[in-house]
Amino acid sequence: MKKLINDPRAVVDESVEGFGLAHADLVRVNPDPMFITRKEAPEPGKVGLVSGGGSGHEPLHAGYVGLGMLTAAVPGAVFTSPTPDQIIPATLAANSGAGVVHIVKNYTGDVLNFETAAEMAQAEGVEVRTVLVNDDVAVEDSLYTAGRRGVGGTVLVEKIAGAAAERGDGLDAVAAIGQRVNDNVRTMGVALSACTVPHAGVPSFDLAEDEIEIGIGIHGEPGRHRIPMENADGITDRLLEPILADLKLAAGDKVLLFVNGMGGTPQSELYIVYRRARAILADAGATVERSLVGNYITALEMQGCSVSVLRLDEEMTALWDAPVHTAALRWGV
Repeated sequence: MKKLINDPRAVVDESVEGFGLAHADLVRVNPDPMFITRKEAPEPGKVGLVSGGGSGHEPLHAGYVGLGMLTAAVPGAVFTSPTPDQIIPATLAANSGAGVVHIVKNYTGDVLNFETAAEMAQAEGVEVRTVLVNDDVAVEDSLYTAGRRGVGGTVLVEKIAGAAAERGDGLDAVAAIGQRVNDNVRTMGVALSACTVPHAGVPSFDLAEDEIEIGIGIHGEPGRHRIPMENADGITDRLLEPILADLKLAAGDKVLLFVNGMGGTPQSELYIVYRRARAILADAGATVERSLVGNYITALEMQGCSVSVLRLDEEMTALWDAPVHTAALRWGV
């Protein structure tokens, strides 16, 4: 294992410390219990947005704390849910009196810990709503979750719900737009290689040199099937087929196409995947209105990508275009 780390047990602490120093104009880091908030949080009268999960998926979630997105992010250990002891103070810190929306990826630990934190925060007088993200069409059940996993669509939920909060929408309205995004986005991923969790020191799964895993999760969970390596167009076809079958796009639908790197894939290769995905969507009669290409929700250094397709309406498009200023996403400001 070759990694730019010191003590494997200190990776998250040292990484978050560095993140806070690098982006002190945007965020504040609370070291114990660990969570990250917008520098100006809480903002009077504004609904707070809190998300979090295991580390190793950077820039998710800390990279999306800032104007137009999250109010607070809660990092757990690598690929491990944060604890209620972290989530509760993050929720309280994000609350301005208008309530807080939790955006939770559908993994068992995340769901249970955010549920516990929401109950405790509500006992302290904070109104909490939860948007559960479950956009992964690869599997219905896995060792990590009951039902579909929350993956690339999480970024889109955080951006669009964050813009709704920024414009002053109320608690239920912010949660509703987040839910609408989740209902209209589907994602499928592929791994070309495994990643190595620092404290484990060995790859999370084994792939032969000529094998790829279709439908992989962001923690290295098994996918739908393992197949021989093939070219980018063939892989992209395999990713889009279940997305289109599940999303049931109609001719004339407008979509956002999101091609996401898993951490170890060059940008040039992601654009090759984007090129093919766009052609497939055009053949289906859909129009790509907005695009996002890059490493936005990763699995450490895993080689591979995911493709997300979001069916847009006018409101979602306007909220996507709204100004955002975070460490990892910035436009309109």
